[in-house]
Amino acid sequence: MHYRLYQPGDFARLYAIEELCFPPALRFGRRYMRKLIQSRASATWIAENDGAMTGFAIVEWTLDPGYESAYIPTLEVSPDYRRRGIGVELLRRLERSAINAGAALIWLHVDAANEAAIRLYQAEGYELRGRHEHYYARHQAAEVYLKPLAPPGG
Repeated sequence: MHYRLYQPGDFARLYAIEELCFPPALRFGRRYMRKLIQSRASATWIAENDGAMTGFAIVEWTLDPGYESAYIPTLEVSPDYRRRGIGVELLRRLERSAINAGAALIWLHVDAANEAAIRLYQAEGYELRGRHEHYYARHQAAEVYLKPLAPPGG
């Protein structure tokens, strides 16, 4: 597996994974996805296998004094490539990008029914910090997970 940062020609393949991973009511729109990716305060990591995109993940950060944090809007692995460690590696790369940007903590929302994702986040040191009822379309609840980040070399 090869991991790299997003390049402008990747969007169609990236969005194809979004379409595989989520039904229309739960997907990010193309315009919103482009906005996330193109932000100067974000990083998008791509996973590839023999040139085929197998997953991607996005992190964005806020460096306001006293609130230096990062948020993971999405981490997606194509269904045919799950349970191969791709999600773990993408998550670790997001964390490194956030640390390099100066974030002191990282957080995310996850569908409260997505047991596989919750196990991944917990195994990587994320702690449950809250729950938002009716967060997703179809009134699905989201759990909020947070992890403190150590500075480089710390």
